[in-house]
Amino acid sequence: MIGPFDQRLRLNRFVVLGRVGLDLYAAPPGTRIEEALTFTAALGGSAGNICVALARQGAQVSLLTCTSDDAVGRYCLAELDRYGVDTTHVRTVGGQVRNALAIAETVPSNCQAVLYRNGAADLLLTLADVNLVDFDRVGALIVTGTALSTEPSRAATLAAMAQAKAAGAMTVLDVDWRPAAWASANEAASLCGQMAALADVVIGNDDEFGLLAGGHDKGAALAQSLAQTSARFCVYKRGPDGATTFTRDGPITTPIFAVKALKPLGAGDGFMGGLMAALAQGHSLTEALRRGAATAAMIVAGIGCAPASPRSDTLEVFLARNPSL
Repeated sequence: MIGPFDQRLRLNRFVVLGRVGLDLYAAPPGTRIEEALTFTAALGGSAGNICVALARQGAQVSLLTCTSDDAVGRYCLAELDRYGVDTTHVRTVGGQVRNALAIAETVPSNCQAVLYRNGAADLLLTLADVNLVDFDRVGALIVTGTALSTEPSRAATLAAMAQAKAAGAMTVLDVDWRPAAWASANEAASLCGQMAALADVVIGNDDEFGLLAGGHDKGAALAQSLAQTSARFCVYKRGPDGATTFTRDGPITTPIFAVKALKPLGAGDGFMGGLMAALAQGHSLTEALRRGAATAAMIVAGIGCAPASPRSDTLEVFLARNPSL
């Protein structure tokens, strides 16, 4: 099913475009933010988390973004390096721009998370940054949709997608719709829709496909249509009901793994990383989806997102203990 991309993906080299930031978790686990006396720091941001998931499962991965020229930016760079993520294409930006800061809690239900993104450094990505990437050596480009929300990142992201496609790399869109980042839902629908039409793989939840389709009840039909026309496959994430992956050969249903969740955060990023790492290793799409679901389950069962992302050996142990899915 992924035949034409097999050899290219086997390069096992990824570029992920999007944000990286600092997450602060109320400690100890179970503590509400407003009651916390201490917080645990972790790498965060959707693209940063995807990079970590890929790196921990044996992929070579570079992050394409901008970080702030301050202590938080340096923290992000140090953590990316510690996780084995290449930062060659991370540009440091001075002035009053900042990396994203998320304050969250490890609480399984009604989980609070507060995101600070004023003057976001990652949205200063430029065409000059993109032009430094040699996409001829890349197996896949993964783009998080929030990067389209404003200029100059918008033009840079569209250019990255075009250059990656021209070089023969697989192009992957995580719709990643964050309403607060956009001027309007209509603008988000238009630009993310343009990107979805160019992507080989589109991944989103019911709200995100509903956004692109112009109605919540139309999202699944749009995902199926994209998979029959422009995309190789589309993953329609359905929360606790798992995911339906639409392909030209028919749908694939992937349930979630039953785990004791500590938080709902980070599942989508882990799913993306686990899925793409498995495809690069030569697994079938069905098995890669299973590995993506397992990665997501292990992350929601752990503290933090990047720190809870499993290494290849721990993922194999988890899969061996849960063989039926």
